[in-house]
Amino acid sequence: MFESITEGLSSALDKLRRKRLTEANIDEGLREVRQALLAADVNVRVVKDFIARVKERAVGQERIRGIQPGQQIVKIVHDELVRLMGESDTAIRRNPRSGAPTVIMMCGLQGSGKTTTCGKLARYLKQKGHRPLLVAADVQRPAAVEQLRALGAQLEVPVYSEEPGWRRGKPVGICQRAVQLAEKEQYDFVILDTAGRLHIDRELMEELGEIRARVQPHNVFLVVDAMTGQDAVSSAREFDQQLPLDGVILTKLDGDARGGAALSVRAVTGKPIKFVGTGEKLDKLEEFHPDRMASRILGMGDVVTLVEKAQQVISQEEAERNAAKLLSGAGFTLEDFLGQLRS
Repeated sequence: MFESITEGLSSALDKLRRKRLTEANIDEGLREVRQALLAADVNVRVVKDFIARVKERAVGQERIRGIQPGQQIVKIVHDELVRLMGESDTAIRRNPRSGAPTVIMMCGLQGSGKTTTCGKLARYLKQKGHRPLLVAADVQRPAAVEQLRALGAQLEVPVYSEEPGWRRGKPVGICQRAVQLAEKEQYDFVILDTAGRLHIDRELMEELGEIRARVQPHNVFLVVDAMTGQDAVSSAREFDQQLPLDGVILTKLDGDARGGAALSVRAVTGKPIKFVGTGEKLDKLEEFHPDRMASRILGMGDVVTLVEKAQQVISQEEAERNAAKLLSGAGFTLEDFLGQLRS
């Protein structure tokens, strides 16, 4: 992901690394940084403010003994990228009432990957020991209910839906009855998959507004397609103006070579990016950490996320047991070796 912006920034910063820094060549290098950001579809105002902050820090930066001036510039750019994307905020606000479920309302335009993201979020919560309930409240899009049911079956997570007939009412009624069921059956999270449209319109916002007013979700997350660049940022801003958001989930980040949405959403809307979708499979949902993302963008890798993924498949006890076998020189079999390779 972010191949375009990574290549552009790496090229500009490599030139700065090799030079004795002056205000003139800092300006020259930052021009290339600006071009790389604009080519990556980062919001123009965001780029202007970013470059101004980097220049202000770079020109006044004192030389640190043992550190190349160009390396200091890379550190400044890294820090400003982190600042641009905001502090890490992956918290999900919980229901303060003991024993009552926490309600998460998911909204977004059609094609953003909202329903799949509901499934991914349910898996994420289940992995953390919670009991989520998925709610099929999108009665507009054909097959949306069936899609959510299929995801629920795959995850072994229950899905609340209503069959066609007199009992099926408006989405707000579906959501209310689902929350009542969750409280009765002691599910601790309820994920509402609400309807989307091809564009933001009055009918959509009225429906979402009614759900928010009547159900009073504890979190409202907007799902946006990162590959649409500034269109994603514009959608987030417009949704937030009409339906105050608690956070944004960026999908299809694995296919986003530019990265403009990830760098612009927080600065333009003021809302944190909570999670990012990095693939089609249900395990491809990551918490969004700006410092790790900045390292990826600058081509430094993301060791922390790699370690976290490794911990999901390798327990500490198993690692210690295998280490003891290796050190003793006995008992470590080909089956043990095969297990390590699989992990």
